[in-house]
Amino acid sequence: MDYDILSNEDLVMDVFYSIVRFFASGGIFMYPILVVFAVGVAVAIERYVTLSRVTYRNQSIWEQVQPLLAEGEFERAREITGKDESTISQVLNMGLSLQGTVRRREDIEIAMEESMMEIVPRLEKRTPYVALASSIATLLGLLGTIMGLIQAFTAVANANPAEKADLLTASISVAMNTTAFGLMVAIPLLVTHVVLTSKTGEIVDSLEMASVKALNVITKRAKRQLDIAA
Repeated sequence: MDYDILSNEDLVMDVFYSIVRFFASGGIFMYPILVVFAVGVAVAIERYVTLSRVTYRNQSIWEQVQPLLAEGEFERAREITGKDESTISQVLNMGLSLQGTVRRREDIEIAMEESMMEIVPRLEKRTPYVALASSIATLLGLLGTIMGLIQAFTAVANANPAEKADLLTASISVAMNTTAFGLMVAIPLLVTHVVLTSKTGEIVDSLEMASVKALNVITKRAKRQLDIAA
């Protein structure tokens, strides 16, 4: 049992030292790539947490408001959405505030679309920075490799002919570490950007779905009241 624990610890330490050696041999450009990675991860975490909260809150409010809309209890629905600050409440409240005061469906629809135009940019805020961080990491990796190769060929030009091959091989190996690290940073950030974009799209789709359903209920109720009055 003790041997298994020791072997596991040795394996962890070997991996740790390999990472440290890889990073140290990559040159100065490894540090800005690391900074870009840290910024990208921070933005991604903030966006994911925010979007997850928005999704949860929207679902919770919609579960409360949908039955009220189906029953025609618009006043109660207005009260709930008016007190809540979720994105779905903002969209629905914009339409419900006009319920009973205007007859044209287009007027309510335009008001809800106007609210959507204010909400969507807030949902997409800072998400493009994750993709930007991915691109910057890739470019920094390539730049670090190019600078490393320039330094390598410069050093080889003044080296002993017998040592040129070994020196050039070692220098190119070090220079390639920068590109490798840049790609190791860029690929996860790019995947994360796709996930965040997809999550934002799902929220926007849910808002559009809720607004259309609410608009249909309001329109049908208004038409029914007109038929009864006639």
